[in-house]
Amino acid sequence: MRKNLLAGIIAFLITTAMPAQMNFSGILDSSVSVQAGTPASDLSLGIEEYANIRFQSRLRESGTFYGAVNLIAGSGNYAPAIAAMGAYPFGGNFISAIELERLYVRLNFENTDLDGGLFRLPFGYGQVWGPSDFLNPRNPLKPDARPRAILGAGLSWYPMDELKLLGFTASPRNLFLQDAQGWLFGVSADRHWEKISVQGLYSFETPKITSGNGVHRIGVSVKADMEAGLVMDALYTYNPEAKTELDGLSFSIGGDYSLFDGNMIVIAEYLYNGDTSSTALGYGGSFTNNHYLYTGVTWRFNDFTNLSAALISCLDGVSFTPIFTLNHDLFQGVALTVSAQMPFDRDLFHGIYCTVRLRIRF
Repeated sequence: MRKNLLAGIIAFLITTAMPAQMNFSGILDSSVSVQAGTPASDLSLGIEEYANIRFQSRLRESGTFYGAVNLIAGSGNYAPAIAAMGAYPFGGNFISAIELERLYVRLNFENTDLDGGLFRLPFGYGQVWGPSDFLNPRNPLKPDARPRAILGAGLSWYPMDELKLLGFTASPRNLFLQDAQGWLFGVSADRHWEKISVQGLYSFETPKITSGNGVHRIGVSVKADMEAGLVMDALYTYNPEAKTELDGLSFSIGGDYSLFDGNMIVIAEYLYNGDTSSTALGYGGSFTNNHYLYTGVTWRFNDFTNLSAALISCLDGVSFTPIFTLNHDLFQGVALTVSAQMPFDRDLFHGIYCTVRLRIRF
């Protein structure tokens, strides 16, 4: 109770003291989930309220301040995930959390930008798996998950049109480390042409004080806009302590194609997930097998409604997860989404997971 009261007082003082030029925007999601026939329960329910509030303000002529917070309250199916965030209960039937999502400054100079603080640092052009995006590993089972931020800094230089050079650093994943272990330093380069874009990436993770070995990551990502949209994304992680060989590679390749005047979009993307790579469980990712395939199709009925069906296949584990999603814009700024997942393998049906979400943009 005392913690909640303090957070409310701080939030009130901040918002009332904001300058007039501070701009606010965000989303409010009201979600209900139903899980049926799962190994844990025959039927379970959950409800969640989630708000992402973003704000920004110009710093004279030299830059911009950005911030964002997540406000979350839930019960039932949603409660364990909220509790894992270090949440605290408030009231008799829900658990809540306040999460700082973005807090950084971008300073603008001639042909140069400097970002510092808690901000997003994305890599690669992959649409589904994103091996190069090792600072924020993706999970196609949660396509709406908000990308995580890193605490660090990035210096971007634009020496010519369509060319970006970036140097960056990020603090260790283990936030309690107080020595020099685990710090990330890296560089990347993005070059864009009319139909092709290429990105190169290198990063070094500092070793333990008692070890002379660090972790090296080398990546390349390519996208091409031909008759179809093609993409290749690869990141090789060399970790001497894990005796990395080919298993340090995470590689994806695929593309999308539109038909019927753009009303139908089909997509397919393959992933090779090495056992010690950026997408592997225990090394930053969430996948345990080596070969995955994502296939999907989206049909746009009109400007307000679309239906998509996707299949995530684990080729060497012989397991499948069909995903169905219906999106409908009720009116401007308000959208309804209904989704269902039905994971199964050759031995067991793992139940049905359904979610209904009402999203309001403001």
